[in-house]
Amino acid sequence: MEAVRQTEKRYCSLSLTTAIITGFIFILAGQKALCKGLILGTLFSILNFILIGETLPQRIAASSKKTFFLSLGSIFFRYTLLAIPIVMAIRSENYNLWAVVSGIFMVQVMILADHLRDYFFSTDSTRKNALWKN
Repeated sequence: MEAVRQTEKRYCSLSLTTAIITGFIFILAGQKALCKGLILGTLFSILNFILIGETLPQRIAASSKKTFFLSLGSIFFRYTLLAIPIVMAIRSENYNLWAVVSGIFMVQVMILADHLRDYFFSTDSTRKNALWKN
């Protein structure tokens, strides 16, 4: 469980830092709606990622029938949660819809960027091979 928390902390911190820096650039460019949308989407992306990590041990330890219902319930809850910032962006002009959607994918982009960085900048060829086998 500690490994899950370390992974959550790493990618959530990286995602939020990237969103804040990018948002600050948008504010300097006079695009407050883009900044707000990106940060809002990123916050919900982080919440979604944490919920995945918190429910993972329950789904692994449960029976197969219980696992199915726990997984299905988790997916419906998380999708509903991710719909909240999208609805907010559609109903309000304070948030840019495309920035919210980009923010929702921020954690996934950071995970992908981290793995690509390891792949392209690693000098150990066995690490490169192991990266794609997982």
